[in-house]
Amino acid sequence: MKTKISHKLTLLLGSLALCGLSFAQQKPAELKIGITTFLSGPASVFGVPAKAAAEIMIDDINAKGGIAGVKLSPIFIDEGLGSDKLLSEYRRVVQDQDVRTMLSAISSGNCNTVAPVAEDLKVLNIMWDCGTEKILEEKKFRYVVRTQANATTEMVASVIYLLKINPNFKTIAVVNQDYAWGRDSWEIFRNTLLALKPDVKVVGEFFPKFGSSDFSTEVSRLSALKPDVILSTSWGGDLDTFVRQSAQRGLFKQSAFVLPLAESSLERLGSTLPDGVIVGARGDHYFLHPETKDDAAHKQFVQKFKAKTDSYPIYSVYHMVQAFAGLKAGYEQAMKSNGGKWPTTEEVADAMHNIEFKGFGRSIKMRADGQGLEDQLLGVTKKSSKYPFEVMDQMMIIPADSTTTPVGQKSPEWVKAIKSEILDQKVKTYSAN
Repeated sequence: MKTKISHKLTLLLGSLALCGLSFAQQKPAELKIGITTFLSGPASVFGVPAKAAAEIMIDDINAKGGIAGVKLSPIFIDEGLGSDKLLSEYRRVVQDQDVRTMLSAISSGNCNTVAPVAEDLKVLNIMWDCGTEKILEEKKFRYVVRTQANATTEMVASVIYLLKINPNFKTIAVVNQDYAWGRDSWEIFRNTLLALKPDVKVVGEFFPKFGSSDFSTEVSRLSALKPDVILSTSWGGDLDTFVRQSAQRGLFKQSAFVLPLAESSLERLGSTLPDGVIVGARGDHYFLHPETKDDAAHKQFVQKFKAKTDSYPIYSVYHMVQAFAGLKAGYEQAMKSNGGKWPTTEEVADAMHNIEFKGFGRSIKMRADGQGLEDQLLGVTKKSSKYPFEVMDQMMIIPADSTTTPVGQKSPEWVKAIKSEILDQKVKTYSAN
């Protein structure tokens, strides 16, 4: 009798175990995704378009059945609330609403804040736009990845482009926002420039407060210093304001400008920018991308975005597109590896470290450290008969593999050892249409 009872108990426990296993692998009713972006403040000119892009991508993915039959449901958080409130909302969304996938953040400062929290909470966090290289170089993460380039790739490519088209300048000054991105990007740019052009002299370093509305002090100093080149890796409303005030004071007539993030400002600035200003796109992102502008899917996306927002997509938009493309690829790779079952957060996070995917530019390859390899598009401004704002001309796409710090090394030191041969690599030049 005891043997029969024992046998039945074993079968029952085995059945329950199988049921539990089956339940653990069931697809959820929906895939909740928390998304942080600037919805208020001066950086909203950058963050609101990205939100629109997320909505378009989610609608398109859901219209095609979602990810493996699971539709996406977004929860947006405003980065403009400040880092403390952002972190509070981040925790609330993850812990109270059981969100296991986060796209965060735009601000490098916010990425520095949320990355260790995501790791502690064991939630997949895709850093969809922030650029500071230090996050993934100073600590190893399992749950935190970045689906675009970091400051090193962007700044090294910017120096290469500058030296290819304007190699003979002697002096440079910088005006950057006073926070992680502004400081880090300048350190990388300066170290790279001095490695490749050691005779250049830095005549001014200015770090106005993030969100500043008055650059009269910086403009006055630059007017007196008369540097050959003025660099600003600022972005959003800060960059727009600095450009307008510089133009009013005639700075563009006395110095060459390098604005590695200004692709996002071209439409807003209209005719304020003159011809010949070096502009970067923080990746190979551009609605007139010389290699993908005629691609059917890209053209359709641009049309949808223009209809939704009455503006053309900017690089924050393309970064959001890449984040969703990477997320989808990560889930699909995880399911391919586990036999087609709905994956755990850990399985998706692990898969995200070794995938390749494509937005509307060149393909992105993810490295073992969670860093995406993204080529860089740069050009100079030029008037256009088709658009009421400057477009990019003399475009070059600088490869990521030669401009990104190897895994395990630190960018500030690595760029100091860059050799002049990097300038000899052949890069095709594309003209504006």
